[in-house]
Amino acid sequence: MHITLYDIERESYRESLLHNMDGRVKMLMTLVVIIYAVSLSRLDIVTIERLVVLWLYLVALIIVAGLNPVYVAARIAIALPFGLGVSVLQPFIRQPFITEFTVLYHLPLGITVTAEGLLFGSVLLAKFMVCVTAVVLLSSTTQMRDMVASARRLGLPAELTLLFSMMVRYLFVFWSMLRRIRTAQKTRCFDIWNKQVPRRWILEQIGNSISSLFLRSYEQGERTYYAMLCRAYSADSQVCVGLHNVCAKDYLMFSTTLILIGLVQFWI
Repeated sequence: MHITLYDIERESYRESLLHNMDGRVKMLMTLVVIIYAVSLSRLDIVTIERLVVLWLYLVALIIVAGLNPVYVAARIAIALPFGLGVSVLQPFIRQPFITEFTVLYHLPLGITVTAEGLLFGSVLLAKFMVCVTAVVLLSSTTQMRDMVASARRLGLPAELTLLFSMMVRYLFVFWSMLRRIRTAQKTRCFDIWNKQVPRRWILEQIGNSISSLFLRSYEQGERTYYAMLCRAYSADSQVCVGLHNVCAKDYLMFSTTLILIGLVQFWI
């Protein structure tokens, strides 16, 4: 499944309980879930049980939000190799914070598989899944401009807010530029995986595409900056952020998340 920026933004325009929540509450919920998941013990089987319960809660929120499960699974699968690659190496590595090891298997070249390393790798993978699912849920239910505005209302410096606002606004412009370049290449039968063409020539074409995109981005940024100056932009300009009040359902959802984390921590 091919996911583009337009797919990500289109999912955030749905109507549901989570989509209509205040962006600040959703960002704080995501931050609380990530901090709790990361702070759990690294070598405890109970940690995996707690993370599984927390992950099932996030899956339930995805269902409530009415998100396409294939779309969510595809986005998680894109990031999965990074966490999986680190986790699968842990059974073969003896971490310095582990004092005692229980060898399960002896492999050639003196490589051993330890129970502690296997447990540590499993905990890492569980933490990774919870954090990635939380981030996917946030980005799929919050529009990009609302995310920037929510971060500003939470106290993000105005300079960073301006940078993120410009990035969000022109990210789709640059994405369109890249699509036009790729379309032009396809009409000329360019295929990066074509084995009948020398790899050096393919790398040259990729380099030319990157250079073209960089030059177009620079020119677009220069035109945008001059347009902002013509509209009285200066270093003292303020970023306008719309007002949005937190309602009862937002407090209820945030409280539900905190209560669930408390139950997971003290009952499991």
